[in-house]
Amino acid sequence: MIKNYFKTAFRNLLRNKAYALINIAGLAVAIAVCLTIFLVVQFETSYDNFHRGSDRIYRVLTTITHTDESRFSAGVPFPFPAAMRNDFPGIDVSVVHSQDAQQIQVPDANAPGGFRKYREDGWFYVDPAFFEIFNFPLLAGNYNELKNPDAIILSRNTATRYFGDWRLAMGKRIRGMEDRNFRVVGVMENVPKNTDFQMDMAAAAAAENGDINQNDWHSIASNYSCYVRVPQGMDISRLNQQLDALSAKYKKDDWKRSRHVAQPLAAVHYDDETSNFSGHAISKATIWTFQLIAMLILLVAIVNFVNLATAQSANRAREVGVRKVLGSSRRQLQFQFFGETTLIVAAALILGVLIAMAGVPLVAFILALPIEMNLLHNPILLLFLPALCIVIILLAGFYPAMILSGFNPITALKNKLNIRSGKGITLRRGLVITQFVIAQALIICTFVVLQQMKLFRNKSMGFDRAAILNLDIPTDSASHARLPYLRNRLEAIPGVQSVSFSFAPPADDGNWGSNLRFDHAAEETEWSANLKWADTGYLRTYGLSLVAGRNLYAADTVREFLVTETFLKRLGITDAAAGLNRDIEMWGGQMHGRIVGVVKDFHALNLRRALVPILISTNVEFYEKAGVRINARDLSATVAKISSLWNEVFPQFVHEENFLDDKVNRFYLRENRMSELYQLFAVIAILLSCLGLYGLASFMAVQRVKEVGIRKVLGASSRQILLLFSREFFWLVGIAFLIAAPLAWYYMYQWQRDFVYRVGISWWVIGLSGLIALMIAMITIGSKALRAAVANPVKNLRTE
Repeated sequence: MIKNYFKTAFRNLLRNKAYALINIAGLAVAIAVCLTIFLVVQFETSYDNFHRGSDRIYRVLTTITHTDESRFSAGVPFPFPAAMRNDFPGIDVSVVHSQDAQQIQVPDANAPGGFRKYREDGWFYVDPAFFEIFNFPLLAGNYNELKNPDAIILSRNTATRYFGDWRLAMGKRIRGMEDRNFRVVGVMENVPKNTDFQMDMAAAAAAENGDINQNDWHSIASNYSCYVRVPQGMDISRLNQQLDALSAKYKKDDWKRSRHVAQPLAAVHYDDETSNFSGHAISKATIWTFQLIAMLILLVAIVNFVNLATAQSANRAREVGVRKVLGSSRRQLQFQFFGETTLIVAAALILGVLIAMAGVPLVAFILALPIEMNLLHNPILLLFLPALCIVIILLAGFYPAMILSGFNPITALKNKLNIRSGKGITLRRGLVITQFVIAQALIICTFVVLQQMKLFRNKSMGFDRAAILNLDIPTDSASHARLPYLRNRLEAIPGVQSVSFSFAPPADDGNWGSNLRFDHAAEETEWSANLKWADTGYLRTYGLSLVAGRNLYAADTVREFLVTETFLKRLGITDAAAGLNRDIEMWGGQMHGRIVGVVKDFHALNLRRALVPILISTNVEFYEKAGVRINARDLSATVAKISSLWNEVFPQFVHEENFLDDKVNRFYLRENRMSELYQLFAVIAILLSCLGLYGLASFMAVQRVKEVGIRKVLGASSRQILLLFSREFFWLVGIAFLIAAPLAWYYMYQWQRDFVYRVGISWWVIGLSGLIALMIAMITIGSKALRAAVANPVKNLRTE
């Protein structure tokens, strides 16, 4: 019996090839979208959930409370981990300090200078407790060796790259920054892609103890973090109480302004405010958005199926009537139509998997994720596919099976069905409206995101970021001694306009903040200033302008300060000149000087954030970047000369340059990726919606063929018939627009709430979206409407 159902269903589909192909194509695209988004969500929700006891692992955050706001930082004061370990021995505590790209030298007698040089991104300073808390297995060696300052553990890939075979790495030595020598004490397995600790080498935290002020409880660095694992039975509220007690003990009266709270490891990857070591954080709202888009695209495809199935109802009416007269029950007919649906969904599944295999690499590239379509190595995906098919079969097949199997046999055989009456047409219209609500909402969201990205790209940040080359400076003392020579050689290159050495450019994702004491005040400020260590060429190179006072005098240490207008406003000073010659003291008096100039405000952070108070001073010890302004007319030749000079001055280091405008653009990678995905999904939604319109137009053309014939016999022109059909769809798209516009506006309003600088949602953006949807709809139904308008009325009325 079942075999006969499928055999008959197959024959019916062959007889209606266009109907079958449109349905298969629509469902296949929707299945491909669902599969792709499933892989994205599966990967993003798997971060760091493979560690043993991950539910007991927490990251310690610092909450910095100002008079008007509170913010979180992933950093902790440098003495914090040691104090936590000393005061709460029952809690496992680990230091995790990531570093920017490091210059590594591996001894090799055959290489120039006796060393092979590398530039590595995955450099971390950790202690042995890190590997007790986190499950990163060793292939060789012992984690406890990290107690020694010269110890380092390499990943399998890094050890193989350095020594040809990772087994040969044990006991070998490599040289890091500042000519520090490290001994390889272990090789660990390559870390998985779904961890925020993308670690290629783990150096002993003890190696940098001499560089850290173990008495400074006020300064924090966002890349210096503390992770803890609590005993069984301890919850987060009790841990937070202990953190408060520790803060009160060591920070005295200041602890309420700078408290510490625990954040579960499971929440770290979703925290796009404080981010993480991988730099890749995704909010749960974004994951929900992905899932919602998948469901909406699938809904559009299912609506298409229903519309096209009911559009074929008139053609299937006599078949149903004959079957009922010959004894078929309604239940048997329902099985028949569900069989047809199953065949279509099965074919769509095969095609959808093939489309996903081709499309997943594109989405992986857009989102910069290591996802792939691999059915054999993803058992959860093998469960997801049949579950998705069952849902589609039930949702898509239920309504057509109920309607088609319910035809009255006598009416069906007389071909006098009036399917346009009653609830049927209302439901079909509602389905088309639903499709275009989804499509138009995605179009509106796409336009708004593109407008927001245009603002980010074009809005002035208060400094000149064009044609500025940023180069990493080696931080060892010998390299710093060559900086004056490097400056002279750089300035002698034709095309180089100015040079500056600094800790970071004006806008950077790595920032240093500290509280301070202003003008001999008894208390430190409740807010922290963004610290910019820079030489006297900083203002000229980055196009910063003074509004009062003068530039810094050349010095190797902190002698005097420049401040921004926002810095003075935080102190209640509105007149820039009034802030000059005031004293500033930081770090318990270790750094102090007077304000000699006020700089016009500029953005040290991305444009999602408000202006922050900024403090600029000389301090050669912290210079890590060279900023080189280049004449844009001879860019490539100048860059080549700079590269050649850099290799001459620092032959032992790998040269790498980055342009400042590229760095600023990377601030908005998340929004850029979302805009590209919105464009892709909007195109898919509108194409699938057009299939639904085509189905409804086909239905109307069949049902109103005699009405059109009568109208033409009575004198109606082809133009009037065309308008008759178009009007039906015009108001459907119009109603969808009236629903989609406020929904999209509200969603985009919520999305933009996180941005200090945002574009308004203009009426013309919403109007243009509606116009585009209407034009596409009219083009879609145009061929069907035109065919009905020019048909011979005599032929249509012949059977009456």
